[in-house]
Amino acid sequence: MAVDKTTVDKITWDRVGRVTEPGRYIYTFGWLTITAGDLDIWKQYPHAAFTLLGHQAEPDETVGEEFHLGAFDITPDAPPPFTTH
Repeated sequence: MAVDKTTVDKITWDRVGRVTEPGRYIYTFGWLTITAGDLDIWKQYPHAAFTLLGHQAEPDETVGEEFHLGAFDITPDAPPPFTTH
């Protein structure tokens, strides 16, 4: 049985240079749109890691992949709160 594995890319405030204004920014992986709400979360939880979501660019926009921020984890490096036996 074949299983499709999906890689979920996460991004932190440090990785985007701790931007302070909402906007559309170019990075090595493509264009990233950051909203005021995204920044509010990062200001409250500076180590939060957002899921990086891609979306289709409009035909008249600059060439390159388009991304925005999705769900976030406020403690991405913390161990899980449970154990398995």
